[in-house]
Amino acid sequence: MSTVMNQRINVEKTLIINKPVEELYRFWRNFDNLPRFIKHLKEVRLYDEKRSHWISKGFLNESVEWDVVITEDRENELIAWTSVEGAAIETSGRVHFKPAPGNRGTEVKTVREFTPPGGAIGAALAKPVADIAKLFGEDPEQQIGDDLRRFKMMMEAGEIATTEEQPRGK
Repeated sequence: MSTVMNQRINVEKTLIINKPVEELYRFWRNFDNLPRFIKHLKEVRLYDEKRSHWISKGFLNESVEWDVVITEDRENELIAWTSVEGAAIETSGRVHFKPAPGNRGTEVKTVREFTPPGGAIGAALAKPVADIAKLFGEDPEQQIGDDLRRFKMMMEAGEIATTEEQPRGK
């Protein structure tokens, strides 16, 4: 589900992963791991336990960089973060971990909010979210769902199955 309020995009996705809460929380909490499954995130540099620097592939393959601070951290339950004031990207997110019903692993719910950056996007802010997303080349809801599915593959199978850079049939 994605919504826009004051040009802010909010996307929420939930998936059950067949791994224990503790393992999933520990992997995600190490922000160095995020670029392994968040497609547009190139690198995360840790400053300390609460602050980090994120580098993402932006519009037209330009890098976009910003600092993030962890706003809430409840072990094996929740990690929440937000970009620092004045950052190039105004974003926040949280990921919730809870045991899935019937001992089926862990329910992982991710919520991400962001305001599209200025420049070429700024002129389009009055347009619907779908139009803004097209400028990025992807729908934010699809992108975040794909990121969560890659996290599931990585945690359950130890790798992410992909067809990128494989030969194509004729």
